[in-house]
Amino acid sequence: MPVTTTVQQLRLYNTRTRSTDAFKPINDPTVLMYVCGPTVYDEAHLGHARCYITWDVLFRFLKHLGYDVKYVRNITDVDDKIIDNALKEGKSIQEFTGPYVDAFLQDLETLRIETVEHRPRATEHIETMLDMIGELEKRGHTYSVEGNVYF
Repeated sequence: MPVTTTVQQLRLYNTRTRSTDAFKPINDPTVLMYVCGPTVYDEAHLGHARCYITWDVLFRFLKHLGYDVKYVRNITDVDDKIIDNALKEGKSIQEFTGPYVDAFLQDLETLRIETVEHRPRATEHIETMLDMIGELEKRGHTYSVEGNVYF
């Protein structure tokens, strides 16, 4: 059962209302937390570390308050930069991104950032993404420029 004392009540900035509101999970006591992970075409830098440390602090605090946190952080292991760089180096996408993924995970371990429950990779969900894009196209919510689809 989550702690709900005034002393340990979490308040977050709500960008929609531009106010600070008490945190109330949709399905108390479970909190679903999705954090955009790295696009792995280069080494991580301090800005990346700051981002993941911030989310790690929130994750740990939610757990401290007694919430059951389901934490997902993706890894974008395919995009235009990755494809271009892999081609330039004569490598497959996996060969190109593998060392960057490994380095990122090592950085998280070095910083003692908690391991997430799920770490999906973009390359594992390409078919689903294509299906979703097709559905958006059918509904007229997209436009194309030079072979790229935007919505």
